[in-house]
Amino acid sequence: MKELEDLLAEFVRRSEEILEEDLTGIYLHGSAAIGCFNPGKSDIDLIVVADVPMTDLVKREYMDMVVGLNACAPAKGIEMSVVTRNVCRPFIYPTPFELHFSEAHLKWYQSDPDDYILKMKGADRDLAAHFTIIKNRGRCLIGAPIAEVFADVPRADYLDSIYDDIADAIDGISGNTMYYTLNLARVLAYKNEGLILSKKEGGEWALRCLPQEYHELIHNALEEYVKGNPVSYKKEQAECYAEYMLDQIGAQNK
Repeated sequence: MKELEDLLAEFVRRSEEILEEDLTGIYLHGSAAIGCFNPGKSDIDLIVVADVPMTDLVKREYMDMVVGLNACAPAKGIEMSVVTRNVCRPFIYPTPFELHFSEAHLKWYQSDPDDYILKMKGADRDLAAHFTIIKNRGRCLIGAPIAEVFADVPRADYLDSIYDDIADAIDGISGNTMYYTLNLARVLAYKNEGLILSKKEGGEWALRCLPQEYHELIHNALEEYVKGNPVSYKKEQAECYAEYMLDQIGAQNK
């Protein structure tokens, strides 16, 4: 997809200009790395690794760059985190980050950039999942090779990270059915078989491995995610699926 590649190339070029010799590398993960990017449903997932912490001045310059490029991105925009190299190898969990951005935070930055720069730092459990995707299926856009920068994420940390994302599935699935349906499948596929899957691949795995009674729901979720077609879900069916999947995922922990 030329538009995506052009955007990534510009992100790399601008990052080099701002971070200069402090840039360790930029790493693509998520659907764009795995090969199932959908401009209508997918964001562009990036991890930026720096050799040293960023100053507030550099953070402001970097955020202005990211927000500018985000305006040219597909519907869900750019999601990126900046981390320092010393938290990647050896891996630290929950993982500290220097800076984070997603479409959900755009208005905050635009309305009060100083407050954003001051507060947008901490530790993020999601980074264990992102690093795992990078290690297994990610793409280095520039800089040091993945194997040199990222240590293996311990299984327990990865499971905690991905479980945290679907723990509220029973309450949340009726409002975001496609997301929870496919993510629950990804988690169970990893629990049962150690598979690192995209949402699309998780749905395909579920059709092979889960009871027939859930196939209609899974087919519909794949139809929405892959083709972007509007889908009507059955609320009770979705909630039963979430309960079943959480039980299966929980049972594996015992």
